[in-house]
Amino acid sequence: MLHKLSTKLREASVIWYIFVGITIWAFFISYMHFKLNTEYSERPVVAMGYMPVVTNLAAPIMDYVSKKDGEIRYRALKYASFAEMAESLRHGQIDAAFMIAPLSIVLRQQGEDVKVVYIGNRHESTLVARKELSIEKLEDLEGMTLAVPMRYSGHNLSILKLIEEKGLRGRINVVEMNPPDMASALSTGSLDAYYVGEPFAAQTLKSGHAQLVNYVEDVWPGFICNLVVVRQKFIDDKPEVVQHMVQSAIRSGLWAQENQQQAIEIAAQYWNQAEGLVEYAMTTPENRIVYNQYLPVEDELQYMADLLVKFNMLENADVSGLVEDRFAKSANTENITTSQSIITLQAD
Repeated sequence: MLHKLSTKLREASVIWYIFVGITIWAFFISYMHFKLNTEYSERPVVAMGYMPVVTNLAAPIMDYVSKKDGEIRYRALKYASFAEMAESLRHGQIDAAFMIAPLSIVLRQQGEDVKVVYIGNRHESTLVARKELSIEKLEDLEGMTLAVPMRYSGHNLSILKLIEEKGLRGRINVVEMNPPDMASALSTGSLDAYYVGEPFAAQTLKSGHAQLVNYVEDVWPGFICNLVVVRQKFIDDKPEVVQHMVQSAIRSGLWAQENQQQAIEIAAQYWNQAEGLVEYAMTTPENRIVYNQYLPVEDELQYMADLLVKFNMLENADVSGLVEDRFAKSANTENITTSQSIITLQAD
């Protein structure tokens, strides 16, 4: 009897040691995962969701220059889709979203108390088609498939508008596709054309798999690809941080305009793209990208909302309360010298 009891005690002891060992190991793994994926900072941290396109160039630049210095740490979180980014903003997982423009209108009409505070760099979207198809104009895509980033995108509205103007309704198959997937889909022949922000179009133009059909500015001057959306709660709780963020985004664009090579190097690093591709996207044609039209204007969003209603994507075109322009209007755009000056100047 004593032998059996001793054996059971030894077995229990072994089980206990195994349990303790597993617990310690699990704790260690969890701690290391947290340590490796969490950035420690005594400064306020602003989490910004973005897609790796030229219109959102401010996000990686602000992340880069705020890593070691500055009053605020700006963390740029790269997303694979705008839908995922919108959900992160909706649930408070990010403070600001560099979001495709019409989606901000949709969020507002869904009851989300969001505000547009900044417009990203303009004129950086391109319509391309497979080179072997010899597409020279939109009409040549009749019977073919064309991809846009999502249903609620300016690219989709632009294409639908052009399709209607040219009497092509129902003759071009417009589909949704995440921008990172477009180049490979075109190159493998599973897609005939796509309309997207750079550098995703530049990928196939530079590789020779595509030919240019339209630059967005040729069909929609002043086109807004992406803009920055924040929740009203963020504005209410930390207006000075929102002011600093918007000012830094504006200053980053003006800095990039004058320091193009440095901006290209930063973007290539964050986007995980070759510098040659990023340079091509940002300089072809020369002086294409517009960095100084950053002020959100209700009329521009109203125009998009009217198109959303026209093409049966929304029931009404109400954009009241969506635009908050005071931060962009108050931004100090003077003394932009070094990259660090993007974020170090106090907001007015």
